[in-house]
Amino acid sequence: MNSIITLDYQSRTPIYLQIEDQIERFVALGILKPKEQIPSIRELASSLGINPNTVKKAYSELEHKKIITTVSTKGTFIVDQTEAILKDRIREELVKIKGEIIELTKLGITKKDIIEYLKKEL
Repeated sequence: MNSIITLDYQSRTPIYLQIEDQIERFVALGILKPKEQIPSIRELASSLGINPNTVKKAYSELEHKKIITTVSTKGTFIVDQTEAILKDRIREELVKIKGEIIELTKLGITKKDIIEYLKKEL
């Protein structure tokens, strides 16, 4: 897994968040599977050439979101129910986006304009 994580040091996104986002995306895409072991904090930090505390912060956030779990003396693993958790999170984010679109339309921006803007930005 550590070879597929890429860091953008020019990005304004903190390194821990880049790691967190990529692991979440890999789980959502099925690249990382439920119950699959991922590198330890030290292993990942060493392979990326970063401070272990940065990886620890990313892992802590992922554990809080119930994406990974650490089993003492065994390692860190993708949780079994990750797919359902991610689907719920995606659903929540889409509801937020829908709310923002509603607010934009109240300001007089058409859905067509919103779509065009998003196409340009994404």
